Amino acid sequence: MSKILVIGSMNMDLVVETERYPEEGETIIGGKFQQIPGGKGANQALAAAKLGDDVEFIGACGDDSFAPKLKSSLKNGGAKIDHIFEIEGVSTGVAVITVDKNGNNRIIVSPGANYELLPEKIEKIRDKIIEAEIILLQLEIPLNTIERIVEIASRNKTKIILDPAPAQKLSDSILEKIDYLLPNEGELDLLLKDVKAKSRSEKIKILLKKGIENIIVTEGEKGINYYGQEKEIHLDTLKVKAVDTTAAGDVFAGAFAASLIAENELKKALEFAVQAAAYSVTKIGAQSSIPDKKELTEFLAERSK
Repeated sequence: MSKILVIGSMNMDLVVETERYPEEGETIIGGKFQQIPGGKGANQALAAAKLGDDVEFIGACGDDSFAPKLKSSLKNGGAKIDHIFEIEGVSTGVAVITVDKNGNNRIIVSPGANYELLPEKIEKIRDKIIEAEIILLQLEIPLNTIERIVEIASRNKTKIILDPAPAQKLSDSILEKIDYLLPNEGELDLLLKDVKAKSRSEKIKILLKKGIENIIVTEGEKGINYYGQEKEIHLDTLKVKAVDTTAAGDVFAGAFAASLIAENELKKALEFAVQAAAYSVTKIGAQSSIPDKKELTEFLAERSK
């Protein structure tokens, strides 16, 4: 069975480069257009596979022309794809992405088949959840599916990494079972939307008390901050010229999982994830920006000169 099991979304990203975003009711002429495999789940699986070993992705696609391309991207990157559910009469997930000249992006996701990955399908791959060392999850599939996966994994001592994006409020019954929570600043705020906590420190304490073992807050150019029951770690990001930030968080999550399996050392895993995410923002697109081990090594060697 796979050491890392990623369960989540797969999308075809329709990417348009633009000098600026249009105002309401305005039409502007964009630049280059590309179709690039994406989806938070598939991105993370590909990053974990290219930067680690023994990774399987489980998701759902439609019966359209996008599905084979998404499967090929994952398989070519080394991820196992034997348990992707194909849903008849439903479109594969699509993300419409605009990227401005500074590398910032705006994204609209049409979930399509991703929302057909329902709890009854999870029962069919239950053994894979039980036997994996790490489960990597995001929130582009139904929340009741996430709840079921977390319940099975927690009961069987499978470590759970959750990237709580797209941002939404989660129940304590989910949060208390998470081993590693990877929110950005906005997602951290939304997780505690109904709680009267003003400072970052207060929010972190509340989440740790809920039972989360490790919290890693990603903050873009400001780096990352790790919070555990007994220690905190800050790591600066690598200074690079950002071209497109689309999948940086996904690359971070996949690389973190891969290093955690390989090294089983928290700080090394965090450093590795920061390095991989920095590489990704220097390239256009989601899966097209994910490095393999050789590319990342060359990138870091060039920076050290």
